[in-house]
Amino acid sequence: MKELLLQYAQYNVWANKLIIDTLLKLEAGATEREIVSSFSSVRATAAHIWSAEYIWLQRLQLAEHPVWEGDSTVSFEEIATKWQQVSASLVQFVEKQYDDKAFEHVLQFYDRQKVSYKMPVFQVLQHVFNHSTMHRGQLIMMLRQLGVTKIPGTDFIGFARGK
Repeated sequence: MKELLLQYAQYNVWANKLIIDTLLKLEAGATEREIVSSFSSVRATAAHIWSAEYIWLQRLQLAEHPVWEGDSTVSFEEIATKWQQVSASLVQFVEKQYDDKAFEHVLQFYDRQKVSYKMPVFQVLQHVFNHSTMHRGQLIMMLRQLGVTKIPGTDFIGFARGK
């Protein structure tokens, strides 16, 4: 289980970097342009992915009061940097687990509405990586709406073939 989760964590870093590198090349103001999607802009979508990965990492690290950063007013460049850092921290979290039993540990956490939940760590990690994949797909759609034609492939098979 650890090997599989580590591979997904590494894939998440790889795919996020490809998208972030593309987003950082956008013309000034493009990340703020309103686009119909789950979130109103590239910036809002990227901030959501970063914030979700970060709050889940905090929960996995048993933070007493995890912080949601999504409403932050930091620059897009800072969002990109923090997003890459938290993705790398998820890899480190998986690497530090001693054996598969650590991933079976049931984590109790509260959502942002203060509702309590319990899930095994492996399911939390699967959710985090799947959630990021879904929103990266939305970013690709947004990039196309912005007229970007050179969009990197972020499918898992591309990551696996490159190893």
